Amino acid sequence: MARVAIVTDSTAMLPSDLGDATELITSVPLQVIVDGTSYDDGVEETSPDALLTALAAHKTVTTSRPSPALLGEVYAKLAAEGFDEIVSIHLSAELSATCESSMLAAREAPIPVVTVDTRQVGPGVGFAVMAAAAVAGRGGSAAEAREAALERVAATRSYFYVDTLEYLRRGGRIGAAAALLGTALAVKPLLTIEEGRVVPHERVRTAERAIARLQALGVEACEDADAVEVVVAHLGSPDRAAAMTEGLSSELNGKINGDVRVGELGAVLGAHVGPGCVAVVVGPRL
Repeated sequence: MARVAIVTDSTAMLPSDLGDATELITSVPLQVIVDGTSYDDGVEETSPDALLTALAAHKTVTTSRPSPALLGEVYAKLAAEGFDEIVSIHLSAELSATCESSMLAAREAPIPVVTVDTRQVGPGVGFAVMAAAAVAGRGGSAAEAREAALERVAATRSYFYVDTLEYLRRGGRIGAAAALLGTALAVKPLLTIEEGRVVPHERVRTAERAIARLQALGVEACEDADAVEVVVAHLGSPDRAAAMTEGLSSELNGKINGDVRVGELGAVLGAHVGPGCVAVVVGPRL
């Protein structure tokens, strides 16, 4: 029976308790560049508070993929630990070159590596990782783990609110025309992920209405499901996230796997959405 390792990246927003999957999952950091100095995503210098401080000070914050060399080192280490195959699961290739780094590293890896483009970001990537890890933990093959990841992510829906589209525009993650439209109309945009890209979903006149609509979208995404996992993510908006969590917990009572999970966005994702972002991600329960 082949031993299958799961590799992902720091944008996946994995649960704090990975349970039996802990020994199977390795997370590789993307890079955050603040005024020209590069840091790993997830260290003290790139904490949510540090990011908010940098943005408030109008520092230039950009992001970068993990290098093929770094991923290659991870793949070689896992091979040395006795794994036979690797499934490397990452955020959308439309938004980052991380999948490209994985495929380049896979060419030199001592064991087979299957790269999975989830065409998602944040918790949606994490859902795929946990599905793949569940299969690997049962002794499944890399191909079976990949299929489970893609099946789960296909049923995942991500919606998010941002105070401004400016951060997404600066990073090239949303078209300039869409960003200009939102600014010109002075509306609050609700966004989603389609075909791996960030696209406008709806425009709402006020932040209060947008947050209420975001909750409604989360509930609507669960209508045809018997059991779901729900994540609320935010950047610098604990009160909005808490209210969203309470509302979703109440409306989806009986469908949710445990509690609604709440997390603050890391610097890589946060740099592209800006302060005030709130997201709701819904996926089928494992």
